[in-house]
Amino acid sequence: MSQTNVEIGFQDLNESVKLLQKTLDTSFFDAYVENGENLLDGGSVRVIDNVPSQSEVTQLETYYQELLNMDLSVEEKRKITQLTLLSGLKVEPLQANHQLTPDSIGFLFVYMIEQLTKHEKSNMVVGDLSVGMGNLLYTILSNLDLAGYKDIRGVGVDADDLLLQVAAVNKNWLGLEVELFHQDSLEPLLIEPLDVAIADLPIGYYPKDEVAKDFMTSFPTEHSYAHHLIMEQSMRYVKEGGFGLFLLPNNFLETEQADVLKKWLVEEVYLQGILQLPKTLFSQKSLGKSIVLVQNKGGESSQAKEVLLAELPSLKENQSVLNFVNQFRQWCESNIK
Repeated sequence: MSQTNVEIGFQDLNESVKLLQKTLDTSFFDAYVENGENLLDGGSVRVIDNVPSQSEVTQLETYYQELLNMDLSVEEKRKITQLTLLSGLKVEPLQANHQLTPDSIGFLFVYMIEQLTKHEKSNMVVGDLSVGMGNLLYTILSNLDLAGYKDIRGVGVDADDLLLQVAAVNKNWLGLEVELFHQDSLEPLLIEPLDVAIADLPIGYYPKDEVAKDFMTSFPTEHSYAHHLIMEQSMRYVKEGGFGLFLLPNNFLETEQADVLKKWLVEEVYLQGILQLPKTLFSQKSLGKSIVLVQNKGGESSQAKEVLLAELPSLKENQSVLNFVNQFRQWCESNIK
């Protein structure tokens, strides 16, 4: 059985990163960034003080030329980068908040955004204020392009320099129109208004109480939840009537800080839906998550007559997924303006 473009591309990219990692004596992800910059420079290998050696340069150039000569689609390139990063995460695990969002979840985001914005399929801006390495945002942008959307742009913000460097080389190789900002996403942002905000939210406490106090979701007696604050901040930059889709723990309405979140959900946005993801996607029941759909007030928006409450039993059973697809489409037609 012949190999697919993605399989061949993954082998070339992964092997070139591992070779650079060894010869530069650096981390996998630093080598990934260096490798990406070489690839973007037409496959030219940067040599400093005879490192890499000539034989290693020749080997790297062979990998690069095979990649550059392949007729890869944007989505094929994205899958190649994702597989390579997943390979790196196996040998150099990052903290839980820095893991890649699985494609199965990313594709659900894509479908939901398609249904929510099907009458506005051009000149759209999607933003992620916890963009990390960019996989969720790039999954959405790449697949909206495949779905016929025109002039789709992305905005990504993250405080982690290394993650953002990975996101930068990937967006350049994929040729996506994305602006990336290296800063604390809860500080004032100079970004264009968003049509849709998305995020696989980092779970934990935010240490800067002075910054947090300006948010409705801040907590008065201890550090506030970062995931609450980032969700609120994201929607501040979304246009009137625009949407937010956020990945949150299933118990997000039952925590000790839930009351301040509920106040924000009632007063500032419309909570339109909660989609609980299959338990099989998570190693422990306590780690289960839901996609939370909110909509900014203003424009023609209004509270849904019926808040969508759905649970997906499986993403591997076609009938289960098809049932949700039909349910969500019908719900949008009846409830979303």
